[in-house]
Amino acid sequence: MRRTIHKWFWAWDFEKEEEWLNEMSSKGLQLVGVGFCKYVFEESLVDEYSYRLELLENRISSLESTSYIEFLEETGVEYIGSVFRWSYFRKKVAAGKFEIYSDLDSKIKHYKRILKLFILVTPINLISSFNNLTMYIENRLTPSIVISMLGFLVSFLLGFGIFKVSKKIIMLKKEKSIQE
Repeated sequence: MRRTIHKWFWAWDFEKEEEWLNEMSSKGLQLVGVGFCKYVFEESLVDEYSYRLELLENRISSLESTSYIEFLEETGVEYIGSVFRWSYFRKKVAAGKFEIYSDLDSKIKHYKRILKLFILVTPINLISSFNNLTMYIENRLTPSIVISMLGFLVSFLLGFGIFKVSKKIIMLKKEKSIQE
């Protein structure tokens, strides 16, 4: 039996999303499909799969991403789907521990990809917000002020995400220096 759950996670909290997916697996619900804030589960054995997420470097349709997913599948990992460049993977628990990032360098690299995306999107969003604010000031178009305020809110949230991801990168780099 299929069950769809709508739930929101922030991109900088992808580890919480992984935890939630693994908790669902411990309840016998296995992820079989994803969409924007949408998770499709099927009832199955308890703790059958372990789940991981990754922000791929390229679009899912690119040759690099396709090759990477095929490589993971050769190791027993199943590709479930993607939302934008966020990809969802699972592996049978019986096959052993499932980690995409085997060392601190690969974790740091992944967080830097997330940071790069936020740093790219934030100024674009701010420019759009200022343009809408200007349209409101010049023409008193009510929708423009609403869109502008929403844009500023999103920019603030992206800034918060930049802070959180930067903090995580610093923490991982400190951990790496301690290990060396």
